[in-house]
Amino acid sequence: MNTRSEAGQSRPDSGGGALMGERRHLINLAYRLLGSLAEAEDVVQETYARWYAMPREQRGAIESPGAWLTKVAGRIALDVLGSARVRRERYVGEWIPEPLPERTEWISGRRGDAFADPADRVTLDESVNMAFLVVLESMTPAERVAFILHDVFRHPFAEVAEIVGRTPAACRQLASSARRRVRESQDPATPTARQAAIIRDFKQAWEAKDIEALIGLLDPDATAVADGGGLALTFLDPIEGCEQIARAWVEIAGHRPAGTAILERTVNGRPGLVAQHGGAIVTVFAFEVSGDRIKHIWAVRNPEKLRHWTTN
Repeated sequence: MNTRSEAGQSRPDSGGGALMGERRHLINLAYRLLGSLAEAEDVVQETYARWYAMPREQRGAIESPGAWLTKVAGRIALDVLGSARVRRERYVGEWIPEPLPERTEWISGRRGDAFADPADRVTLDESVNMAFLVVLESMTPAERVAFILHDVFRHPFAEVAEIVGRTPAACRQLASSARRRVRESQDPATPTARQAAIIRDFKQAWEAKDIEALIGLLDPDATAVADGGGLALTFLDPIEGCEQIARAWVEIAGHRPAGTAILERTVNGRPGLVAQHGGAIVTVFAFEVSGDRIKHIWAVRNPEKLRHWTTN
């Protein structure tokens, strides 16, 4: 899962290309640290604000501007993670990481730009799939930062220690603990083509309101979690069990407004579904497939988390 940007060694003042290269790296880093594209953008904006608030002479004396930007972004994100835990305790219902806006139709492979500026795109790999991001949410802020910086972006523990404010040995332990959480949560990978076929069958069974077919596609211990944030109607508590989920999805189909289309889209690098109504994306569904069954469904309906899906 090495996504470390070589742009980290370039100088932001040396030209627009280098500046945008740094921005891409920082957005990739901050999104994985926070699970929120909106918060990631705020972190990167604050990082650059601090850079340009320094006198030019002071900026010029920094040997590696990329390393400086990464360090500052990491520290800001660590502070945000601490306060986010408090905010999420007051959140209405379940909190799900913000899904990345994608225009890929995994049936045809057609796509458009997910962001107005390609430099802002988050690189899609296994470290941004929804199941991985949900595991990250179970970690302490220090564990998450140490793990992402070292295991995903390949920063040495000496650099991680400067960001986290602990010794390299302590950061090594934090990353090891986080790594163990990830390993324990992972199931054997299902090929993407197989995932797509299963989710397509799920979509067809859902549209047909075929409860038995839905049950057959779901793991017996499957869970479904929805995030409306108090701003969109949805179920507040997780739904557990294949039969309960199947019945809930048939009920959802029965109450779906006329003109709503269920579209096949890539969600955080994996086959997913979106509900579109009146030209706007109103729900994004992410899935985790284990073997030949759907193990987890995440339904994001909070319009604040879908802003990028609608406006780009």
